[in-house]
Amino acid sequence: MAETIPFKNLHSREYQGHKKKVHSVAWNCTGTKLASGSVDQTARIWQIESHGHGKVKDVELKGHTDSVDQLCWDPKHAELIATASGDKTVRLWDARSGKCSQQVELSGENINITYKPDGTHIAVGNRDDELTILDVRKFKPIHKRKFNYEVNEIAWNMSGDMFFLTTGNGTVEVLAYPTLQPVNTLNAHTAGCYCIAIDPLGRYFAVGSADSLVSLWSIKEMLCLRTFTKLEWPVRTISFNHTGDYIASASEDLFIDVANVQTGRSVHQIQCRAAMNSVEWNPKHNLLAYAGDDKNKYQADEGVFRIFGFESA
Repeated sequence: MAETIPFKNLHSREYQGHKKKVHSVAWNCTGTKLASGSVDQTARIWQIESHGHGKVKDVELKGHTDSVDQLCWDPKHAELIATASGDKTVRLWDARSGKCSQQVELSGENINITYKPDGTHIAVGNRDDELTILDVRKFKPIHKRKFNYEVNEIAWNMSGDMFFLTTGNGTVEVLAYPTLQPVNTLNAHTAGCYCIAIDPLGRYFAVGSADSLVSLWSIKEMLCLRTFTKLEWPVRTISFNHTGDYIASASEDLFIDVANVQTGRSVHQIQCRAAMNSVEWNPKHNLLAYAGDDKNKYQADEGVFRIFGFESA
């Protein structure tokens, strides 16, 4: 019997709303809303139907005075979202009203933000390689640490007792949490590590590097299991799908690669028109949101993102 080809005959839809390019896309925990953060200093919340029909309403989150570089939803609350901006603030918003409920000013331009899986803490990384941990209830910093190497993307494991930093030296630094004591340094790549994703079943993490490879690691053994080799440019963004069977990765190559996690083989490529900044799978369905440096015919930023996985265009 012929193997069915996954993702065949599925389509992408385009969502337009931002005035400048979109840096970050993220789904809420129920997979019903998508947030996009843009260089235009706003974030937007989009209500997405899994079959893709229906008029899309969006709510604008206004208040930042610089680019919204990354955003992340509360893993336990489908209407709460945190945004990190170059304006040095981190803000918490209610996605229903579009109002900012909390904000804190930190010491530098924020570029990475992630929630602890239990929703109690937020980690923020800035351009000066400083990590700040915020207590979500008080919305105040409880830890600050400056590193003497380039820190890129950051992540907790599923149980929240390990914290990962990807570095410009090609390593992944594994810290115990909450002490932030070093546990392990993994020599993952021959060039800087830019991004990290945790498998939703908690078995693996994946790392994307400037050497154009994505490596897959066992969390239990801290060993590299395999690499994904389809891309030819530095890997900027990676994401596991909700079942942990597939991993999407993207770069300046003009396609997003979707690979089978177990075999390492590429199963699908989504064509794109520009370098990608952010890809993220929906937590319930095989819908992949993606955004990049798209320009229109006048070479101005398009301000769009797309979602792949619909049965009709």
